[in-house]
Amino acid sequence: MKILVTGGCGFIGSNFIKYILSEVEDVKVINLDKKTYAGRGENLKHMGIEISERYEFVNGDICDEKLVQDVFSGFRPDIVFNFAAESHVDRSIDTRTPFVTTNILGTHVLLEAAIRNKTSLFFQISTDEVYGSLSNEDKSCLEIDAKHPRSTYSATKSAAEDLVLAAFETHGLPVIISRSANNYGDYQYPEKLLPLFITNLIDKRKVPLMWSEENPGLNIRDWLHVEDNCRAIWLLAKKGSIGEVYNIPGGNERTNIWMTKTILSCFGYGKEMIELVSHRKGHDFRYSIDGTKLKNLGFCYLHSDLEKELPQVVQWYRDNENWWRPLK
Repeated sequence: MKILVTGGCGFIGSNFIKYILSEVEDVKVINLDKKTYAGRGENLKHMGIEISERYEFVNGDICDEKLVQDVFSGFRPDIVFNFAAESHVDRSIDTRTPFVTTNILGTHVLLEAAIRNKTSLFFQISTDEVYGSLSNEDKSCLEIDAKHPRSTYSATKSAAEDLVLAAFETHGLPVIISRSANNYGDYQYPEKLLPLFITNLIDKRKVPLMWSEENPGLNIRDWLHVEDNCRAIWLLAKKGSIGEVYNIPGGNERTNIWMTKTILSCFGYGKEMIELVSHRKGHDFRYSIDGTKLKNLGFCYLHSDLEKELPQVVQWYRDNENWWRPLK
């Protein structure tokens, strides 16, 4: 089997490639990535994947129609996993165009090539953020619930989903979409909350917590270990129904203040290491997704205990300064 992974130099994509090459036999992986600031290839180099005979890298942009067509016609992948995306919400507030270009146009270019080459499965990686902001009283979102994206990032991911489903309905392209909760784990670029806080604290620097009198760090996110996400994606590729959307929750809804205090405790610090900062524009309050469809396919978590996992993630960043320090 041949698999094309786009954005495989990034956090989730590189962990997915690592999982596939270590757990699945008779699979060759080609990674198409333009090596942006958050995916410069250091993950795969540090993982030792670059030397694998079952791995091939193509440096390029998914918006490049000729390059993408050349990759499809030359490699002829059985499955395409589209991880490629601009993903940092804070960046999407100030610099919107790259999100529209990569997340929407890039997905369109990949879909055109997949349709033309009769790809067996196009798997779109999406996010729980497409559902929009929930209150504490709202139930967890089902896959059939309406989408209400509120940031440029979530809006472009939602639009990409629509293109994928349109390719299924109009052209019969076999597709599956996953919407995952907040991923955490090894090799996450230190701009997201956990690696930013951890690396700051290693350097004895304060952590920036979004705060206001009306909302003192009470925003809620559901935390999903990246390895469980990768395992779920592969299970869905094998057992999921074509044309369907699947939530991948973490089952770990926590407030930002809880996460902050827990990370601080791993270093023996208290509130003296918190720097209060203003909330971002349009800051979504809570994300929560229902994972019944995934569970019904037999998925079981290996990293569901957040309290147990967080100290291990902290230790990984302590032990791997040679990976993250050049990135800061």
